[in-house]
Amino acid sequence: MNAAPTSAKTSALLAALLALAGCAQPAPPVAAPVTDPYASTGSGAVFQGDLAGGVLGAQATTQYFQSAIGDTVRFPADQTTLTAEAREILARQAGWLSQHAGFTAVVQGHAEETGTREYNLALGARRASAVQEYLVAQGVAPDRIRTLSFGKERPAATCSDEGCYAQNRRVVTVVTEAAPAAPMVVSAAPQAGGAQTGITQTAAPQAIAPQSTAPQSNAPQSATPRMGTSPTGIGM
Repeated sequence: MNAAPTSAKTSALLAALLALAGCAQPAPPVAAPVTDPYASTGSGAVFQGDLAGGVLGAQATTQYFQSAIGDTVRFPADQTTLTAEAREILARQAGWLSQHAGFTAVVQGHAEETGTREYNLALGARRASAVQEYLVAQGVAPDRIRTLSFGKERPAATCSDEGCYAQNRRVVTVVTEAAPAAPMVVSAAPQAGGAQTGITQTAAPQAIAPQSTAPQSNAPQSATPRMGTSPTGIGM
C-alpha cells in the first residue's frame, strides 16, 4: 500500500538533487575565437631547392645586374647632365654595388656618330665621369669604379637618324667580380738544432759561370843575364 508513495517521494528527491547540482556548477562560458595575425589564409609560396642557388644567389650575377637593375643610362644630344630616369637607374646600381662588395665597375662612356672622333671621345669621358660621381655620392667607394670612353667607336645601333643617335648617347656600367688575391709562397727557415722560426722568402739559386783557364806555354824560356855577370861567368 505504501510502495507507490515512497517511489514518488524518491523520484522527487532525486530530481531536486539533480536540480541543485546543476545550479551549483554552471556551464563555463564559451571563449571567443582568437585570430592569429600571422596565420596564412592561402597555400603560400613554397621554395624548392638550395637557398644558395636560389633567388639570393641569382642576384649576385652580372646577368641580374644587366636585366633587373639596368646597366645603361642615356643622355640628350651634346649633354652630360643626368636625366631623372638616369638618376633612378644609377640609384639602383649604387644599391646593388653596396650590397655586393665583391664586384667592381667600369663606367663606359659613348657618343653618337656625328662630330669628330676627338670631340666624341672627350664627350664620352665627361659622361662617364658624371655617372662615376653620382655613384660615389650614393655611397660606392671610388676605388671600385673606373671610367673609360669609347666615343663613337662602339655604337649600339648603326643608322643615320635620331633613333640610332639617341641609343648611342649612353653610359654603360659593366660590373665584374673581383678576383681573389694570389697567396704568397713562403718557406720556414730552420734554426740550428732543427727548430723552425720566422718566415723567410726563399732565394733562387744563382748560376755560376765556369771560369776558363788559359793554357800555359811549354816553350823554353831564355835565360836573361843579370846585370854585372857575363855569359862566361866573368864579371863585366
